[in-house]
Amino acid sequence: MFLKRANFSMSIVPFIMNANKKKKPSELEIFRNFLKRHGLRYTPERETIIREIFSTHEHFDVDSLYIAMRHKGQRVSKASIYRLIPLLIKANLIEEVFFDSGQMHYEHIYGHEHHCHLRCQECRRIEEFSDERVAEIEKELGEKFNYKILRHKLEVIGICSRCQKKALDT
Repeated sequence: MFLKRANFSMSIVPFIMNANKKKKPSELEIFRNFLKRHGLRYTPERETIIREIFSTHEHFDVDSLYIAMRHKGQRVSKASIYRLIPLLIKANLIEEVFFDSGQMHYEHIYGHEHHCHLRCQECRRIEEFSDERVAEIEKELGEKFNYKILRHKLEVIGICSRCQKKALDT
């Protein structure tokens, strides 16, 4: 027996649509799977560090992360953070953003739209931006040089309007 389309209740449609949507795995799930695939151990200390990294949406460096964790009473070693960072990069959870004042700065990328950075060299303020023209340039470069483009990093350095105004006032 065939069911007529008109007999379907509309209340079942959202259920069917939601059943087809897969829940996106958490950063911790992705990292656990990454470690398992590479034969590495998952430790409580690594989890504590990862939870701290993904609890904020700010750029961070190892020292600021370490200090923030110590202020919260979390006991982790700075060496553990340094050892964990390359693993998180390989797992495509974070990436290096820029080098400043002797420190590499990172941001988490999992679940975030790709963006570029505009950074003031005076006050160090960072503006994040997206521009479709960058994707067009990426495509053109791939075609011109026969590359499969995987990703890009664009950091534009300048002097923000506030710092320009300060310079004029002095």
